[in-house]
Amino acid sequence: MNSIIRKAANLAVVAGAVAAVSMAGAPAATAEPVQHGCAYPYVCFYVNQAAVTAGRPAAKFQVVTSGFQDVTSREGYVVLNTRNDDVAYLRSNAGTLCVGPNTTTVMSAGLTINGVKISSSATC
Repeated sequence: MNSIIRKAANLAVVAGAVAAVSMAGAPAATAEPVQHGCAYPYVCFYVNQAAVTAGRPAAKFQVVTSGFQDVTSREGYVVLNTRNDDVAYLRSNAGTLCVGPNTTTVMSAGLTINGVKISSSATC
């Protein structure tokens, strides 16, 4: 009976060693955090602070473009740029604004955003 227990113990040690080697060789998963329903690498638009809190963006953009992409014109937008190295230019009734990487911007009253252009530039 003791030989059966010893064999079982040896198998457990070998199985543990194999599992440890398997895990050591596997690359670690690196997931970007999701902020307010907006995952990397998106620029997200929210209609108000309640939508930010609830994690419900009204629109998401992720493609770097040379021109502006249309955004449904709205006042009261909150803009969240989750990109690490890219800025987002916003076309508005007051001119062009810039939102830096990993930045949230609350638009002032009366400001209407109608376009977004994501640039690979890291600074505004």
